[in-house]
Amino acid sequence: MNRSRTCSRLGWLPLSLLACALLQAPATAQTAADGQALTPEQRRAQRQAQRQATTTADKGPAFAVEIRAPKDIQDVLTRRLELPRFAELPGLDDNELARLLPVARKNAEEILATLGYFSPVVTIEQAPAVAAEPRRVIVSVDPGQPTQVTEVRIDFTGPIATEEGARAQREKIEALWTLRPGMRFTQSEWDAAKLAALRELTTVRYPVGKLADSRADIDPETHSARLSVTLDSGPAFKVGDMVISGLDRHSAELVTRLAQLPPGETYDQTRMLEAQQRLSDSGYFDSVYLSLDTSGGPEATVMRVKVREAKRQKLILGLGVNTDTGLRFSMEHTEHQLPVIGWRAVTKLLYEQPKKSLGTEWTAPPDANLWRWRTSAQVAREESGSFEVDSLLLRAGRTRATESVDRSYFLQYERARNTGTNPPPDANALSANYVWTRRDFDSRLFPTSGHGLSLDVGGGVTVGDTRYPFGRLVGKWLGYIPLGHPGGQADRNVARGTRIAARAELGAVLANEAANLPTTQLFLTGGDNTVRGYAYRSIGVTLPDGQTAAGRYLAVGSLELQRPIIIDGLTTAWDFVAFVDAGGVADKPQQLTAKVGVGAGAQWNSPIGPLQIDLAWGVATQKLRLNLSMGVLF
Repeated sequence: MNRSRTCSRLGWLPLSLLACALLQAPATAQTAADGQALTPEQRRAQRQAQRQATTTADKGPAFAVEIRAPKDIQDVLTRRLELPRFAELPGLDDNELARLLPVARKNAEEILATLGYFSPVVTIEQAPAVAAEPRRVIVSVDPGQPTQVTEVRIDFTGPIATEEGARAQREKIEALWTLRPGMRFTQSEWDAAKLAALRELTTVRYPVGKLADSRADIDPETHSARLSVTLDSGPAFKVGDMVISGLDRHSAELVTRLAQLPPGETYDQTRMLEAQQRLSDSGYFDSVYLSLDTSGGPEATVMRVKVREAKRQKLILGLGVNTDTGLRFSMEHTEHQLPVIGWRAVTKLLYEQPKKSLGTEWTAPPDANLWRWRTSAQVAREESGSFEVDSLLLRAGRTRATESVDRSYFLQYERARNTGTNPPPDANALSANYVWTRRDFDSRLFPTSGHGLSLDVGGGVTVGDTRYPFGRLVGKWLGYIPLGHPGGQADRNVARGTRIAARAELGAVLANEAANLPTTQLFLTGGDNTVRGYAYRSIGVTLPDGQTAAGRYLAVGSLELQRPIIIDGLTTAWDFVAFVDAGGVADKPQQLTAKVGVGAGAQWNSPIGPLQIDLAWGVATQKLRLNLSMGVLF
């Protein structure tokens, strides 16, 4: 015989009402069992009994609950069973406790049903108090065989069921259904699967879609569950005219260019979120909110954009410390709209132990394709191996940044003057450069899978008494490789799992050996974000006199294990990390020799990004170094 059961979440209500009745019983018991008024002696005996019960309650709980069940079920019952709450009832005698037990058993059975156990054997027994210990209530649970999903049916109504353009969306909803045949049925998984399906429905084309019907037919005898869901898409919507509020200095054209949501485009929640992020990241606005107004129906849709403009000028002061660069002070001034030209200007002063710089960058508003003109200038003094370099950098070009791909091309002039003992000669260079970066991570702040790739290609000529052409190539790659969750299949809903973070960087400057290149075009490595276990930019070419200089070729690689730390069965915000880094710099490829750093540490996934602390051992230096880093740099 096929029977259906429904998991109720109100099973605790009878137990609570019964407890309230028990609380009221002592206060109203002013008559004897036969209905006659109590004699003065009986009333004195009753008051004494009540005082004794109150004294007993003051000494501790009226009873203790012992749950005997498999560990995972025991943990759930400990958190959700209502019976322990009533151990604090004053004056609870054995008869009154006995009245609670049948309702408590029903409460336990309903909790087990939400876990997929629909034929459990639950027994609740009362054990007498022993010495000073309170009475015990023993809850014994044999959960039986868990219920497994045997059939899943997903139906669609509305335009999504017939529109050919919605076929891919239907297939995606079906493919992403999480509670599949063969899996154990639980109420939480059932709710999560329906929510995920509804989210996929309303993310594209159908913002007013809804869950029209859902049914879980449970057969306790065969321990099986047949699931059915009906999704009603409602009408398809397109992006309507944009209505913008909150503008003062900036034009509506700037908002529409940044949003990139032309009227008539198919509604896509992801595209809306990307547009909102672009507007927010542009720096022109302190707050941005986009919403699709569907109240007028699909033929009169309005895209509402509410913004609050950033102040025209902004000054930011920063003070901190870094294990690479020591004490750090910065001052940044932003002018969001320069007079006449309307460009944004950012001027920044930076002071660190190895580097002091002053620079300014001017950026034009984006055009219709999000390209911007950009020009910058910077003077700096920084440590470069064993030497100090005074440099001037001038740059002009165009840049375009989107959610996943950044591009820029520019002309660059740089001059480098070296100081120290037997320093490299001064040098000037003029070059044309192109930089392309793509990021495909599952999360911008906390990536656990995906990869990023950056290519920097440039070519130019040295400027001075002799002129030599040169080329410069730099490639960077960062990848996250998931290895699974620490709790196995049962922990698959935890966002973070164990993973490998792999990193590689290659660089080369191709030029005649006689070419005198600016030191700022060459390579050094070492430090928190390159080769841990070594001082910042301390790995370079070793000169005959023992000093370190920048070189023409670079190779860096890293492998890092990141594993979530679990305490009492719960995944914390901390990860254990263990790593090996290696890197080298040389003037010829065949001279590249890796310097290795190994170590371990911990990573805290803070609200603003990962904060990592490591202890790294430099194999070549035989020294231990502390490394601190914040965020994912790519």
